[in-house]
Amino acid sequence: MQISRRAEKIEPFYVMEVAKAASELGRAVANTDSPMVFLNIGEPDFTAPPLVQAAAQHAIGQGFSQYTQATGLPALRERISAWYASRFGLRIPASRIVVTAGASAALQLACLALINSGDEVLMPDPSYPCNRHFVSAADGRAVLIPTTAQQRFQLSADLVQAAWGPKTRGVLLASPSNPTGSSIDPDELRRIHAIVQARGGVTLVDEIYLPLSYDAHFGQTALALDDAVISINSFSKYFNMTGWRLGWMVVPEALVPVIERLAQNLFICPSTLAQHAALACFEPESIALYEARRAEFKARRDYFVPALQSLGLDVPVAPDGAFYAWADCSAACARLGLKDSWDFSFAVMQQAHVAITPGRDFGTAQTAQFVRFSTASSMEQLQTAIARLRTLLA
Repeated sequence: MQISRRAEKIEPFYVMEVAKAASELGRAVANTDSPMVFLNIGEPDFTAPPLVQAAAQHAIGQGFSQYTQATGLPALRERISAWYASRFGLRIPASRIVVTAGASAALQLACLALINSGDEVLMPDPSYPCNRHFVSAADGRAVLIPTTAQQRFQLSADLVQAAWGPKTRGVLLASPSNPTGSSIDPDELRRIHAIVQARGGVTLVDEIYLPLSYDAHFGQTALALDDAVISINSFSKYFNMTGWRLGWMVVPEALVPVIERLAQNLFICPSTLAQHAALACFEPESIALYEARRAEFKARRDYFVPALQSLGLDVPVAPDGAFYAWADCSAACARLGLKDSWDFSFAVMQQAHVAITPGRDFGTAQTAQFVRFSTASSMEQLQTAIARLRTLLA
């Protein structure tokens, strides 16, 4: 069977390949005194709050299961608009908000709407692998720009200006970032956007972890810059609805009909039941619970990152959001006689029964010496993982 060149360009999702190996070993050790601790997948251990679950059950009972508009339930778009007003003090009209089948669908729609064959999109290295593959799927090319800890593993205005070429279409950023948990300084983001705008380009910002910011300085949406910014968001992380596959995007008014046309043909509409359930995310009781959970995620970070540092697993940039720790394992590899983070991840999995993610997925700039830990698991699980790592590295 002949496979399309487009499909051939998409690399394996190594996060999931490692996850399969971890799950298989996890089943084998499930009933031992050392069951697998999973710190490899970025998924909150919290599930949808009671009001959200009740709203879903009500929607099922009332038969609210038919198609919605391709852009989403008007009531949900209004709720999201009100959330921007209450959380960020911004007036984002509901007409600019498009509800999507997860942030993944939003990124795909944005890339298909804006990228022509051969266009280049600038992204930091390291960055979330699927984002560059959305660019590839639109027949564009993701240009990964190596970043350092001094740059918070984020693009800077100087890097964007130096890398901009005749085929550059724009930038795709993430703040906070997966895998580093670091955000772009607001002033730096403003300078980047000014450069992009001056060249007629597009600024896309993945903000799915933005509500999980722990530092007010960084916890600002890029939408505050101007109406030209395209923001991608999700109900998966802060709102704890990963499997519900629901997200949204905020786009300029002129782009809404284009996105709607693509969404009608590619997705019909997001999940109707998930949309009705998501209406309850914005109730005061749900928001209070989400904020308590955000505080718990921060407490986990505050425990786990210093604990990693004490083991010689350096985290050069303290994560200011999300639930990840991007740790340099080169000293640990040298101690254990291992080649790189890929080998280290499997050694930790097989010997300590802790599943983590090697840096291979996230780019090529020094990623062979980094691993990503997810701190989305319980404090008890994190403490167990540290104890096992301490024994392994001793």
